[in-house]
Amino acid sequence: MKTTTFLALASLCVSALAQDPPKQIDVTKLPKETRVVEDVIVPVPSEIFGVLDKLGKPNWVAVQRPLKKVAKPFGEPAQQALYLGTVIAEGFIAVEAGDAKEVKNIGNSVLSLSTELGVRKAVIARANAIINAADAGKWADVRRELDGALSEVKDALMLLKSADLAHLIALGGWIRGTEALCEVVARDYSRDGADLLHQPVLVEHFDSKLKNLKSRAKKHPLVPKAQKSLKEIRPLIGLADGAEISAKSVKEIGGIVAALVKEIQSK
Repeated sequence: MKTTTFLALASLCVSALAQDPPKQIDVTKLPKETRVVEDVIVPVPSEIFGVLDKLGKPNWVAVQRPLKKVAKPFGEPAQQALYLGTVIAEGFIAVEAGDAKEVKNIGNSVLSLSTELGVRKAVIARANAIINAADAGKWADVRRELDGALSEVKDALMLLKSADLAHLIALGGWIRGTEALCEVVARDYSRDGADLLHQPVLVEHFDSKLKNLKSRAKKHPLVPKAQKSLKEIRPLIGLADGAEISAKSVKEIGGIVAALVKEIQSK
């Protein structure tokens, strides 16, 4: 089975790992929340940020793109789903930055955007828990609730037979997460940090999902733009095992995903 880790700072949070960060996550030791989506191994956020955080002390405040107020839905469902993915990713970054006000905005935003997608009931408890935990400064609880919110929104959409939107939420989170990861690595480049971008199987996974969208989501202009971005990223992010992803490539990847995030978040 092909495997890869889901490097979405849609899934970003910190956990205590070994002194020397592993080159890749040991999938045999992933917690029970970890999922296998077809051939793609999706660890919970703490597994991802634990590796990244051990590479240094990222300036998460500089990486943030604060919402400042509660996000309101706009556009068609495909864009709403992509946008929700980027918002949840932003939540994990806000946690790392220790920004309680922004985390509360994220919690309310997740509820607002989920309501428009018809899955408010699935996330209302999580959204309220995110807000309450942020008020109390309980960051570990915030991370856990953000993990759960992402998972439950996607599960609820699956039950509503809206798998296409669930895939777009995941893609939106990965895109915003990759943008943030590129910023962190570019600010203090190291080969170990850049290696976290080596995700060829995951790029193929998202490309396949976009090609196989069955609903009207496939006709949304953001879908071909996302496919084009993945095509541009593939040779930069999918180098042969052991090959170095240069600082130049990190910046190029970051530029590609940043442009796509901007389009996703534009009315």
